[in-house]
Amino acid sequence: MFPGATDEREGTDAAAQSDRDGDSDTGGPESTRGGANFVVVGAPLDATTTFQPGTRFGPRRIRSFAEPFDDYDHRTDRYFSELGVVDRGDVRAWDDVEAYLEYLTSTIREAVWNDAVPLLLGGEHTVSLAGVRAVEPEVFVCCDAHLDLYDAYDGNPLSHAAVTRRILEDVASVEDVIVLGARTGSEAEWERAADDDVTVVPPEDVGEWTPGDRLADREVYLSVDIDAADPGYAPGTGTTEPFGLEPRELRDVVRSVASHAGGFDVVEVNDRDDGQAAALAAKLVREFVYSHVDG
Repeated sequence: MFPGATDEREGTDAAAQSDRDGDSDTGGPESTRGGANFVVVGAPLDATTTFQPGTRFGPRRIRSFAEPFDDYDHRTDRYFSELGVVDRGDVRAWDDVEAYLEYLTSTIREAVWNDAVPLLLGGEHTVSLAGVRAVEPEVFVCCDAHLDLYDAYDGNPLSHAAVTRRILEDVASVEDVIVLGARTGSEAEWERAADDDVTVVPPEDVGEWTPGDRLADREVYLSVDIDAADPGYAPGTGTTEPFGLEPRELRDVVRSVASHAGGFDVVEVNDRDDGQAAALAAKLVREFVYSHVDG
């Protein structure tokens, strides 16, 4: 359970679970989730990682490294445990990525239909497609080292390296994508990024970036790929890329976008460091919640 959240995992009997019939480790009677403002959902998908796998451990590590954080936030004068956050546990992943994303979308959409903001813990970046499908935003804001604009990577259109392209082309509501911190991509990706529906803010400009009125009166989804951070701060991720963002820059982006966002995720955390990436991810989840409430 994410520390400070209410545990709404609806059962933990592994014998009653199946990786392939669409059940998750939250199997059991439906919860009413009455009064929830935010719903945490873990999505430990680890199917298309191209360098260092381990994102299947991401949700667990994010929750674990949130344990030492104080419940009280001095900046907002609020207690995390009083902000209506519930944790539904993990939607267990299986090897049919398309089917998994469909099931994950339905799980997240349930939270949206109950007027809660989903907080998705990845898992590889592909899971953001499910979050965006559920929220149906007009603007997708993403902190990422990579453009993720491949039409397909290694022949797979559902690769984590193609997720932003899929969001642009397969989610009808999305009109604009803003990628913050991108510093690498193929020639074809940079050509796609030059189109009017994509804005790329390089790492050296993110510290001065603000959304201005660009997000006003528009539905927004915010995604943080932890590899947006410089690997010196968050080495526990699949495809590290130097010359990235500082944690405070990521924090400031989350604070500035949170009040506009109807959904949030943090993805690509793995188990290949001493917890730096997971701790940063967990802190950004909390910053999102505090800032969304205060916005």
